[in-house]
Amino acid sequence: SAVGDGILLCKMINLSQPDTIDDRVINKRKLTPFTISENLNLALNSASAIGCTVVNIGAQDLKEGRHHLVLGLLWQIIKIGLFADIEITRNEALIALLREGEELEELLKLSPEDLLLRWVNYHLENAEYKKISNFSQDIKDSKAYFHLLDQIAPSGEGDDMRIEIDMAGFNEKYDLKRAECMLQQADKLGCKQFVTPLDVVSGNPKLNLAFVANLFNKYPALHKPNKEYDLTLLEGESREERTFRNWMNSQGVSPFVNHLYSDLTDGLVIFQLYEKVTVPVDWYHVNRPPYPQLGANMKKLENCNYAVELGKTKASFSLVGIGGQDLNDGNPTLTLALIWQLMRRYTLKVLSDLGDGSKVTDEIIIKWVNVTLANAKKKSSITSFKDKCICTSLPVIDLIDAIVPNAIRYELVKQTEFSDIDKLNNAKYAISVARKIGTRVYALPEDLVEVKPKMVMTVFACLMGKGLKKV
Repeated sequence: SAVGDGILLCKMINLSQPDTIDDRVINKRKLTPFTISENLNLALNSASAIGCTVVNIGAQDLKEGRHHLVLGLLWQIIKIGLFADIEITRNEALIALLREGEELEELLKLSPEDLLLRWVNYHLENAEYKKISNFSQDIKDSKAYFHLLDQIAPSGEGDDMRIEIDMAGFNEKYDLKRAECMLQQADKLGCKQFVTPLDVVSGNPKLNLAFVANLFNKYPALHKPNKEYDLTLLEGESREERTFRNWMNSQGVSPFVNHLYSDLTDGLVIFQLYEKVTVPVDWYHVNRPPYPQLGANMKKLENCNYAVELGKTKASFSLVGIGGQDLNDGNPTLTLALIWQLMRRYTLKVLSDLGDGSKVTDEIIIKWVNVTLANAKKKSSITSFKDKCICTSLPVIDLIDAIVPNAIRYELVKQTEFSDIDKLNNAKYAISVARKIGTRVYALPEDLVEVKPKMVMTVFACLMGKGLKKV
């Protein structure tokens, strides 16, 4: 019931991914069933944009407090926030977790869960205690946690105050009592959140994972190794790459995509996305894991070859010069070329479903945008998706108001003499209102300010879909 009006969900999304939702757009006072639905749409479409799977959840489900759907969504939002920095490109100290003879590329491919497990074992090894292989069965007795807390507690070097972990509870006879003692020690580090003694003893995997992620975020206790590494490998993902990855994950692909290139090298995620845009996949042609130890990459390469073949034949994508080997190698430019065409097809599918099924082109969208703006007596118009005037977001804002009159509060919109901050604020407002009126926009405010034509197209196409639905 706490999430029923959407306000808490919006605030949680902003905690996990700051600035996702423009606070000015959340309805907070004198809530009615309609303004509550707007909040819930804003929350769901924003959750989708940060990579939560919201395929089978609607505003009504949240309003009714459907238990498993609400918990599932909350867990996804919390996890995205907790895992944000468990990423080598954002936290170089994680290089300390490299094993003997292991290349940095291998570590870069690990999921946040795998990195956390390795982090715990790194500290358990230093404590000369046995390793764990999961966050359920292996931590039930709290003993691994005691050693972990003892290893990561500040030792008093530098500016840090020394925090002494009392290991007396380690020898407690009963698991529940031992878990209680352990959490009292965790509390000294300000890290008691997420689990109760009962959650530890019952081995609840989600809550224990959250507990460990929180410990890592506050006290990683890792030192960058002295050895030199090729730090060009540590360039974080670009905004475009993150948007594509979030779009994929919001579609519910399995496995979850943590790293855009290395997680697509067996083609499985691409096949699932083909199905989302109604390109038929013959699953008899697809090799699935577990792959054999010998020849595993051959099986993955066969998948990638089939993925490219489908793109060229069934999907009619432009894939000149792209082969299965490029996907299998994780070639960034060529992989992005395929993914962009999938996302574009996904965006335009809504329009061809609403229209007569005919092919929707950029020209058709631009014409519709300008006619809609003119009919609503708006001053703005666009010549293309590269039009410089888009950097103010006014064409997007006016179009939203033309489709859903009074959705925009123009007193919050800067309309002349734009500083860079004004442009960004307008863009944040435009994207949040677009999500609030029910469009699933994946683009980011910066895409409008910098007039990135691909992402700009997706914004106008989503709004056109909304406009056509009202006809």
